[in-house]
Amino acid sequence: MPEIKSKVKSLKSKKATVAKSTTVAKVSKVSKSTATSAKPEGKTTGLTAPLFDITGKSQGKITLPKEVFGQKPNKKLLAQALHIYFTNQTAHFANTKTRSETRGGGRKPWRQKGTGNARAGSKRSPVWVGGAVALGPKPRKTILTLPKKMKRKALISSLSQRAQEGAISVVSNFESIKPKTKVVANLLSKSNANGSILLVISQTSQSIKLASRNMSNVSVDEVRNLNPYSVYKSRTIIFSKEAIGKLS
Repeated sequence: MPEIKSKVKSLKSKKATVAKSTTVAKVSKVSKSTATSAKPEGKTTGLTAPLFDITGKSQGKITLPKEVFGQKPNKKLLAQALHIYFTNQTAHFANTKTRSETRGGGRKPWRQKGTGNARAGSKRSPVWVGGAVALGPKPRKTILTLPKKMKRKALISSLSQRAQEGAISVVSNFESIKPKTKVVANLLSKSNANGSILLVISQTSQSIKLASRNMSNVSVDEVRNLNPYSVYKSRTIIFSKEAIGKLS
């Protein structure tokens, strides 16, 4: 009898442990499912930027495309793109004459032997005063290129970096603005834009160019001409709502 009682007790304890393990597994599954269901809710918020109208009045927030403004900046690629930009902006126009290009020097100054002077074949030799220049600079072209995909990624890196810094804002109906400087000045003051400002529009607008050309710290560029350097040097970037659509 005591042996049977001990066996019954052991069976009961085993059942209790199995029941506890199943409940723990169920709780863990429920917690994991709630965690996974909660993750997408946080992701749906996305990247946002302040939205203004032409008068500078706040219109709330606008969601920016993650594939352009929400990527991790690649600093090495951005540095490479800036290096190529600066190199292509540099011109090499220095030009010195070789001994074949200098005027004169066709006759031998004196005979080869018997004068006591050093041997000389031309008075335009680089050794002589007034002679040619040996190994001098010549005009040259230094054009470096970057593959299209790397250009795109460098632009995305610069835009994502500015988005992380909160330097991007959007204006609705911006391309229907009147060609008046005070309209742009009022918009910039009310949107707290300072430093060097870049206005990005979807297509060429003469009105915006006329309205901003008297402001030394404001530059205007089309979205198709946007490059990493113009984004990098600008402290504040203001997009028109139509330009945001063309970027994505």
